[in-house]
Amino acid sequence: MAAAGGGGGAAAAAAAALWSEVNRCGQNGDFARALKSVNKILQISKDDVTALQCKVVCLIQNGSFKEALSVINTHTKVLTSDIIAFEKAYCEYRLNRIENALKTIQSASQQTDKLKELYGQVLYRLERYDDCLAAYRDLIRNSQDEYEEERKTNLSAVVAAQSTWERVVPEDLGLREATYELCYNTACALIGQGKLNEAMKKLQKAEELCRQSLSEDSDVTEEDIEAELAIIHGQMAYIMQLQGRTEDALQLYNQIIKLKPTDVGLLAVIANNIITINKDQNVFDSKKKVKLTNAEGVEHKLSKKQLQAIEFNKALLAMYTNQADQCRKLSASLQSQSPDHLLPVLIQAAQLCREKQHAKAIGLLQDFADQHPASAAEIKLTMAQLKIAQGSVTKACIILRSIEELQHKPGMVSALVTMYSHEEDIDSAIEVFTQAIQWYQQFQPESPVHLSLIREAANFKLKHGRKKEAISDLEELWKQNPKDVHTLAQLISAYSLVDPEKAKVLSKHLPSSDTMSLKVDVDALENSHGATYVRKKAGKLAGDSQQKEQGQGDVKKKKKKKKGKLPKNYDPKVTPDPERWLPMRERSYYRGRKKGKKKDQVGKGTQGSTTAGSSELDASRTASSPPTSPRPGSAAAVSATSNVIPPRHQKPAGAPATKKKQQQKKKKGGKGGW
Repeated sequence: MAAAGGGGGAAAAAAAALWSEVNRCGQNGDFARALKSVNKILQISKDDVTALQCKVVCLIQNGSFKEALSVINTHTKVLTSDIIAFEKAYCEYRLNRIENALKTIQSASQQTDKLKELYGQVLYRLERYDDCLAAYRDLIRNSQDEYEEERKTNLSAVVAAQSTWERVVPEDLGLREATYELCYNTACALIGQGKLNEAMKKLQKAEELCRQSLSEDSDVTEEDIEAELAIIHGQMAYIMQLQGRTEDALQLYNQIIKLKPTDVGLLAVIANNIITINKDQNVFDSKKKVKLTNAEGVEHKLSKKQLQAIEFNKALLAMYTNQADQCRKLSASLQSQSPDHLLPVLIQAAQLCREKQHAKAIGLLQDFADQHPASAAEIKLTMAQLKIAQGSVTKACIILRSIEELQHKPGMVSALVTMYSHEEDIDSAIEVFTQAIQWYQQFQPESPVHLSLIREAANFKLKHGRKKEAISDLEELWKQNPKDVHTLAQLISAYSLVDPEKAKVLSKHLPSSDTMSLKVDVDALENSHGATYVRKKAGKLAGDSQQKEQGQGDVKKKKKKKKGKLPKNYDPKVTPDPERWLPMRERSYYRGRKKGKKKDQVGKGTQGSTTAGSSELDASRTASSPPTSPRPGSAAAVSATSNVIPPRHQKPAGAPATKKKQQQKKKKGGKGGW
């Protein structure tokens, strides 16, 4: 027993020394050495609760979350939820098992401050922003320690997320923007509200505060500062992109990528935004950038909407690069993840259209519209666009008229009337007007759109010869507002085409010219830039008008034609020949041309016939004269000279022969020279 007792005392002493070592290493932050000492303690007492807790803490501090969670799950009898709830939930949170972490926190019997802090983080990752906001408000209200600034930063991050992803107008929490993190979150909230200029100013302030804060630390280099500023610059570039300054945004995005930041979430967002700028251009660059969105851990750094946007752009990039199978695969995956979302089916339809399968694309859209009535309007608008692209305007009109919630909208009425007019279907166009007017008459009779539609319908009917129907509409308008002179004038104009007597009766209701005060400055109107007629100003001197007349006379003189040149042999003493303008053959003194000696010898027979004397004088018989092309009808001549080359291919008969002889002589002389 004594030996046993002595052994137990030695073990206790060794354990005490080990605990002392654990305490010292823990204070120094050397958790690796502390873990070795704890393991030795557990060899002495394997179910020591304190030693197991210390081991879990050491593993967490060393980043070994899986090992720590394994120790907790292995010793559940000893490490109960009351003892180790925070450590277990924290390990699950860091391992991205967010739902498990939430269950662990909620199952804890006592909600400590540490658990509440972790609870807020878990809610944020689950995108339960309302509950998260309430949790942080409670923490700030009931806590007073050195972590208050961090809690306020987290609270502002929740508000920014609500503004960005849920389009909630944030309330003023009265947070003092003393740090660059708070400034950055405020800027994000402003971006969500569309206040881009204000957001840019906040980001510039955040950049300034960040530089000031980090430059105070002598160990921080300029590269470290630029790396910290990367997320701020990323948001600046995003604002530029939203403002249409794509070149500036692209330049800033590429500068951030060159820094090679360690935040994979930031890199993924920037790469995605560059792809959206490239669209269907520069696809080689987009294919390189899309690799950054596939980095490990990206899915844990971004919100669901950010990840969804990246996947949509991947599908579109596959379509632009003619990867049809990849596009279908990605869009089908997106549709399975978000069955109610509109974009996956639109991408599928676009891919089908690229493959010239328009009918299949329209069928796909129709099926989706039937299954999702809430999105039917947008889907049917796309279907109508496809029908118009195919040239089926009437079918497109039928689809548009099936969108009940848009039938009465002025834009829809205008589009339908225009399309029906293009198809010369005036009855359908008038029917569209009638249905829209009836809707407003039933639900919004006092709406100015109602009266505007009636007037437009009347104008349309007048334009297309439906005078009686137009008169009915104009009478309805005038009845509602008898003081409307414009409507009365239109009504009189319409009646003048159908019933002049009625037009005369109605014209009595027009106000007299005396009662109408136009309040028009005639002088200002005449002297305006667009005036075509200017009234003569009073007080002009008579001399001015005379000068003007004289000036006009000068202009007339300038317009006179110049005198023609006289012939060189002109003699003014001799009277010109009165028949000089007539052709020579038509003059009275013309006696015909004199006959030459050679002309008398030419035969006078029919075309193609020759005489004995003329054959000697025929130039076509000589070798030196090329044959002329035969006239139409001279078949005899063609048959007699069937071996002759046509004129355009004929070589001159005399000159080439002499040239050939000269060339031969030159060749002979040339050979002797060589």
